[in-house]
Amino acid sequence: MTFVINKTLSGISFEKAKEKTVENLKSEGFGILTEIDIQATMKNKLGKEYRPFVILGACNPNYADKVLGIDPHISAFLPCNVTVRTLEDGNIEVAAVDPIAAMGGIGIPEVEPFARDIYEKLKRVIVGL
Repeated sequence: MTFVINKTLSGISFEKAKEKTVENLKSEGFGILTEIDIQATMKNKLGKEYRPFVILGACNPNYADKVLGIDPHISAFLPCNVTVRTLEDGNIEVAAVDPIAAMGGIGIPEVEPFARDIYEKLKRVIVGL
């Protein structure tokens, strides 16, 4: 089982791919809570060069509320990480965590339908790019 939903894009800039990813997330009810600039962080902290690469902390508040109501420890899985990164060949990869894989082992059956719903939403985000 893979742990991400991903798609490689060609003929698009990093910024445009990021912008389209955020638009698609919003259309599925997600907001962006955090944005981590991996390229800048690695340069500043380690002096290492990275191609453009961000992690978007996406959250769908309605689903977050539902799963947190089942068990507040599920907060350790929130928000859903979505990455946008430039590959070596210049293409852009967008990847999202697979919530079914991420939450599959926690042993709370009530969460499974919500994980499936979020998977479908994230899949539409990625496929729609």
